[in-house]
Amino acid sequence: MTESTASKPLNGETCLWTSNGKKPGRNGFVKTHCLFQQQKCRRPQENHNVWHNASVYNKPFVESFEETPLLVAVLTYMGYGILTLFGYLRDFLRDWNFEKCHVAKERDEQKDFVPLYQDFENFYTRNLYMRIRDNWNRPICSVPGARMDVMERVTHDYNWTFKHTGTVLFDVINMGSYNYLGFAENSGLCANAAVEAAMKYGLGVCGTRHEIGNLDKHEELEKLVARFLGVESSMVFGMGFATNSMNIPTLAGKGCLILSDELNHASLVLGARLSGSTIRVFKHNNMQSLEKLLRDAIVHGQPRTHRPWKKILILVEGIYSMEGSIVRLPEVIALKKKYKAYLYLDEAHSIGALGPGGRGVVDYFGLDPCDVDIMMGTFTKSFGAAGGYIGGNKELIDYLRTHSHSAIYATSMSPPVAQQIITSMKCIMGEDGTTLGQERLCQLSKNTTYFRRRLQEMGFIIYGNNDSPVVPLMLYMPAKIGAFGREMLKRNIGTVVVGFPATPIIESRARFCVSAAHTKEMLDTALNAISEVGDLLQLKYSRHAWPSDEETNHFSYLDSHQD
Repeated sequence: MTESTASKPLNGETCLWTSNGKKPGRNGFVKTHCLFQQQKCRRPQENHNVWHNASVYNKPFVESFEETPLLVAVLTYMGYGILTLFGYLRDFLRDWNFEKCHVAKERDEQKDFVPLYQDFENFYTRNLYMRIRDNWNRPICSVPGARMDVMERVTHDYNWTFKHTGTVLFDVINMGSYNYLGFAENSGLCANAAVEAAMKYGLGVCGTRHEIGNLDKHEELEKLVARFLGVESSMVFGMGFATNSMNIPTLAGKGCLILSDELNHASLVLGARLSGSTIRVFKHNNMQSLEKLLRDAIVHGQPRTHRPWKKILILVEGIYSMEGSIVRLPEVIALKKKYKAYLYLDEAHSIGALGPGGRGVVDYFGLDPCDVDIMMGTFTKSFGAAGGYIGGNKELIDYLRTHSHSAIYATSMSPPVAQQIITSMKCIMGEDGTTLGQERLCQLSKNTTYFRRRLQEMGFIIYGNNDSPVVPLMLYMPAKIGAFGREMLKRNIGTVVVGFPATPIIESRARFCVSAAHTKEMLDTALNAISEVGDLLQLKYSRHAWPSDEETNHFSYLDSHQD
């Protein structure tokens, strides 16, 4: 990933560059986004219409998305094709009672009605998903910290049902939980404070905030969140998913336009659909695609009537949990201001995990929180708790208190959960009288850098930003999804594997989540296991030397500021 002479910054513009200055393409070339302040360049002449504004960045912004090698893509499609053919053969055998059918079917007398089950979804579930179903829903019986205990289970009918053996796999290294700062623990300040809150308030409120469910803890938490984010006011909710799905319909409706990143979370997608607004999707983190939609919306207005849109709302995430990429927030804010749109930022994975003070992607880029109209996030990751929040100006929050369905009808947040958030947030802010929060932030950044660098050195293809604690490792082929998860568990490493339809069909992956609770010994153990399994399954597809000049400088910068 070294830069050629032809790719050096010039002429006051910046660009997206690839290995050896080559045009991004197939067969394993790397698409690396390298943005620097006062270092600007252009693509080769054939791609001169694609521009990136680097003047809004005050630090290196490096993201890599190596495209699927052609041979791997062909073999992956062939694998899915073979599985599909065998699936149809097994369905034929089931229809003629040669093989027992475990899946629910419609009765003969229901054949003339609208089908209850979608045919392809059912086909995929019973013939492809069932083959590797043992990699999901594994029950654990301990705190999901840096290590966890996993209950062993077996199946005697090819993953249709499972039976627990009574054996427990102890001290499995947890590389799958969103426990970024290590606050998911059963001892320490947070756990002790939550126990005290449970003894005083009980475990449930049994009422909504508008009735008898508004506690002093909720008021304290909202003031703390507003201060943490640097906004006028905030509001907390008992469920992170509902924070998006129930509040977006309150903020937008008929006659409004929602511009959504193509990789946005399901909660954002559901909230946009429930709002009744017109939805248009732009390419992931592609500012040219977003600007084109904004320009067209201003010029053409609403369909048929061509009246101006009542409101244009841009939906983006801080860290994209399947890609490990970070939103190009400075550019999004610049476009939002240029076209007078509103910005809704979902910081579910970035709050607590990015920025010098752990205040998320706004803090990471050194931006003004007032430039983001609606700041949303969850307490389910970095804070080791549950629920979500929305922050912004006081007028916005007062409106949500009286109009949001999740505020009016949902039961209030559990008091021990609220106390867990308060304690962990004060720890991050340094208001607990210790430096524990800052130490965990530094440790998370250091672990992320180390883990990503080692995987690249081994020759794996990984996606995302160098500073993202979400690390997708590409598996591609369907047979390797299940094999990777099983082989890693044999080596006492708990991982999450993801395939179609959660990802594109040729981009199946394992997703690792780095935590501040991981020690270097744990990461080395996990990396050694990944290397062994990678050799066993032939997963080391990357053809590119590590690291590039930009990434070397980036890691040197991090190392000098962390040690």
